[in-house]
Amino acid sequence: MIFERSLQRELAYTAGAVFMVLLTIFLTTMMIRIVGYAASGEVDPKDVVVLIGLTVIGYIAVMLVVTMFVSILFVLTRWYRDSEMVVWLASGVSLTQFIKPIAKFAGPMILLVAFFAYVGWPWSNAQSKLIRARFQQRDEVSMLAPGQFRESPASHRVFFIEKMTPDQAHVQNVFVTSTENGKVSVVVSQNGHTETMKDGSRFVVLENGRRYDGEPGKPDFRIMEFKHYGVKITHQPVVTTPSTTSLSTPALLRHPSRDNLAEFAWRTGLPLMAINLMLLGIPLAYQNPRRGRAINLVMAVLIFLTYSNLLNVVQSWLEQGRMSFVVALVGLHIVAALVVVTVFWLRVRNRPLIPRAWFAFSRGA
Repeated sequence: MIFERSLQRELAYTAGAVFMVLLTIFLTTMMIRIVGYAASGEVDPKDVVVLIGLTVIGYIAVMLVVTMFVSILFVLTRWYRDSEMVVWLASGVSLTQFIKPIAKFAGPMILLVAFFAYVGWPWSNAQSKLIRARFQQRDEVSMLAPGQFRESPASHRVFFIEKMTPDQAHVQNVFVTSTENGKVSVVVSQNGHTETMKDGSRFVVLENGRRYDGEPGKPDFRIMEFKHYGVKITHQPVVTTPSTTSLSTPALLRHPSRDNLAEFAWRTGLPLMAINLMLLGIPLAYQNPRRGRAINLVMAVLIFLTYSNLLNVVQSWLEQGRMSFVVALVGLHIVAALVVVTVFWLRVRNRPLIPRAWFAFSRGA
């Protein structure tokens, strides 16, 4: 029918615009957050763009759900406001007949939501965790930065260098302090360079400096001058502990612990939430000329936030053992489906969502 083609075409254009707006907002937020991590030394500045991309991939499923719901509300609200919906309803098109064209529009998006929830979300989390782990477990020379004190995560050492060549091969004015068995060792030198032995071990060879050994609070410090002094560079292997958010969906089902089942219920909840919101958007789009134009958008935001927060609450309850897996998997969505059926029935019967008696009672009170 004509109205189906026009509806699907307008939904597609609106969805593209809404998704670009959401993506821009999300990219800006993630850029500020991840650049802050890089500035504080938690991630490598070279990995900022990659981490932003991985984060976007992980949250595409959520953005697609919001895009679909807001697009349906936007388009149908405009049709009500411009009296196009009145024309179609007067021509014999019932409200339930809008389900078919909207389902054709939303079907591919729901499939993408399921794909990114089951595949994209755990893969992006696993890759982000691996990149962060590699940066945190890098060797001590990689951590050094001119003019900054840096503490080694692999040993009780603190490094300070005044100058360093871009290839990190030569350094000047070096300060190294280490603590072991209650004794403090301080090494200072004018110059230094890195060397790699035949067995693969690396050393920072300091030149023309002094070493101070002793125990804090006691006067018997030992002072030594040296021409060459080697400090071994320690590093830790990259070890990543798996978490529920980074496990693949088949792995969650192979190891059905409470945490894994809760994560699986959350991932399954995204496409189910998308289906319910797709259907709910049709009756909620009704536009009363006496109301403001932004009321439907406010309702969409509140409904989505409530639904998503309840999904997180259900996940938490399943992790704590306060809810069974079957109830956590489908219980919330069955309740949401009943709400959708009720709202549809009220709108088809042309009845108000909130009875007028409630308004009268509230005014009287």
